[in-house]
Amino acid sequence: MTALRLGTRGSALALAQSRGIADALRAATGREVELVEVVTAGDRSSAPVHRLGVGVFVSALRDALAANEIDFAVHSYKDLPTAGQAGLHIAAVPPREDPRDALVAQGGRTLAELPPEATVGTGALRRIAQVHALGLQLTVVPIRGNVDSRVKRVLGPEADLDAVVLARAGLVRLGRADVITETLDPMLMLPAPAQGALAVECRADDSDLIELLSVLDHAPTRAAITAERSFLATLEAGCSAPVAGYAELAEGDDGDEIYLRGAVISPDGSRDIRLSRTGTPAEASEIGKALAAELLDLGADSILGTPTESGARTQHFGATE
Repeated sequence: MTALRLGTRGSALALAQSRGIADALRAATGREVELVEVVTAGDRSSAPVHRLGVGVFVSALRDALAANEIDFAVHSYKDLPTAGQAGLHIAAVPPREDPRDALVAQGGRTLAELPPEATVGTGALRRIAQVHALGLQLTVVPIRGNVDSRVKRVLGPEADLDAVVLARAGLVRLGRADVITETLDPMLMLPAPAQGALAVECRADDSDLIELLSVLDHAPTRAAITAERSFLATLEAGCSAPVAGYAELAEGDDGDEIYLRGAVISPDGSRDIRLSRTGTPAEASEIGKALAAELLDLGADSILGTPTESGARTQHFGATE
């Protein structure tokens, strides 16, 4: 039986994620899997993350799927556009890694221990906005690069930043959890929708592979991600917008319950709207839509900007973006 071709980006983190999925699928089914590296537009660009546009890290993988150059692909779920892709299917959402953000700081400091005007690097507009909203008088520096290159800007011999904020999941998957000086409480830094989650995608007409990949699916994670992504889609915001959303499953009086928190924060941190909503896992999509509608009623659209022709909203920044 021929090996399944798993498409992946070539970054260290993408390869670590894909190898983990390949190992899990081999263990569960006995099928061999070979990794096929695909270069995306996002990998070739040095532009700030929020300027790149939605789906820049996944379009080449999806093209390779459609062209039958690979059998399935592994994406960081938060990189996926909220609209589905015709002809493709998310066959599995594996168990989620810790979705919280993490601080890597010189001297082992926590966020509260950083002195005023300390430089904090991050590439996500959501994180930039929330750092500003904390009112700690920190200087936020937009950065790009892989996990190792960002960490080196704090801990390397040529360090030029006091701290960086990264997804904890990426550091853990790369075996770099030891550099984390603080895992940030969601009350301080609410994660991005789908942060820490992976999407395993294949062609929608490949029913045998869909069934095979389903062994990797984790229903609680899928329900949480469905709520978060529905929230994001209803706001018509992309993965780079200053939107945060985090759903947790907990045992309620009548069975499992989803607790979804959502926030929209202005890039300078001067305005934010935060709400939460609960419901059952079966209502995951509706919970997300309802929470987004509540935020829009409270003026979230004035923070997000106006929708573009593609549906994603565009922020209008000043010259000091």
